[in-house]
Amino acid sequence: MDRIIITGGKRLDGVIPVSGAKNSALKLMAAALLTPEPLNLSSMPDLADTRFMAQLLETLGVSVDWDRADKRLTLQAREITSTFASYDLVRKMRATFNVLGPLLARFGEATVSLPGGCAIGARPVDLHLKAFEAMGAEIVLDDGYVKAKAPAGGLHGAFIAFPFVSVGATEHAMLAASLARGETVLDNAACEPEIVDLAMCLNAMGAKIAGAGTRRIVIEGAPALTGASHMVMPDRIEAGTFALATAAAGGDVFLAGARGDDLTALWRAMRVAGIDITPRNDGVRVYRNGAKLAPVDIETEPFPGFPTDLQAQFMALMTLADGQSIITETIFENRFMHAPELARLGADIFVRGREAIVKGVEKLKGAPVMATDLRASVSLVIAGLAAEGQTVVNRVYHLDRGFEDLERKLTDVGADVRRAAG
Repeated sequence: MDRIIITGGKRLDGVIPVSGAKNSALKLMAAALLTPEPLNLSSMPDLADTRFMAQLLETLGVSVDWDRADKRLTLQAREITSTFASYDLVRKMRATFNVLGPLLARFGEATVSLPGGCAIGARPVDLHLKAFEAMGAEIVLDDGYVKAKAPAGGLHGAFIAFPFVSVGATEHAMLAASLARGETVLDNAACEPEIVDLAMCLNAMGAKIAGAGTRRIVIEGAPALTGASHMVMPDRIEAGTFALATAAAGGDVFLAGARGDDLTALWRAMRVAGIDITPRNDGVRVYRNGAKLAPVDIETEPFPGFPTDLQAQFMALMTLADGQSIITETIFENRFMHAPELARLGADIFVRGREAIVKGVEKLKGAPVMATDLRASVSLVIAGLAAEGQTVVNRVYHLDRGFEDLERKLTDVGADVRRAAG
């Protein structure tokens, strides 16, 4: 099993290009099931998760043409050979569950395993299934599988009020409602930029979606969708991660392609900590000259609040602050598994329920650590970049799920990072 070896204390200077967003790309790939015509996706990130989604789509009969050098992926679901997604496929990654809605909407039935994914707490799919039931689907849970069947005339529009904000349920309902008869209204919808990106792609395919990016989304179902070309939005979580890495190690890095408006809560917190953040039309500059970091309290929230997917990385930064920070996780339970690993590097962190109290230390020291999930693993990389000596991050397959060319991008700006087998 691969590991990443980091020798800390190197300043980061230069340009890091931001890849296409994993969290958007996976749902855009599922959208290919809604039409028999080609869906062309550019700026497609080459990750373990996107490769796995492509593999699942192929088992359903989708043709996959991926030019990795050019970051272009063409998917065509002309003839679907199966509407069954097995446990062995879906258990490995939650996003694969999103084939259920498109299959149900276009073909009238689907059988998909309940999902798996990172061990960061229970993430049930009840809201997804209730949305489909509101559109007329008959849902049966049987031996860990969701068996869904649309009524004779296909799915119909519905008013769907989510009891709490769910990005996954909002996206999944949008996918299905694009081919449902009549109007679907999603109330208390998620507002994340990835929602807007999916809506832009679906509209390019002939859907009629209004209000994406607000709490109320209205979808007028179309009888059929067409092929389209769409560029995957830049990955705001990757951009935020590299921004925090620069802040922890010190340096001056330009995040090429990053969109400033996607991360206003992070920029606000980093500025309070003493980091210079300068958004531009073509990216974001992050600068820290070595001054002591100020402690900052944060609380994760749905967009436009502080992203849960950057909580672990921000905690790594706060381990070096001059004082105490309180980090509150409101989205997922059990998402502080990185805290004991950061403590192995010398961090002073006390976890109390959904709060982590972080007392900044003078310095971190390199040590062997173990990745527990995608975002936690990269928080250990950030800490390793700032630590004295050598840090070895084990189980880095988690990193490969969500970060494209991580070692190369860091090495290009001056980090001492390398991958080793075993």
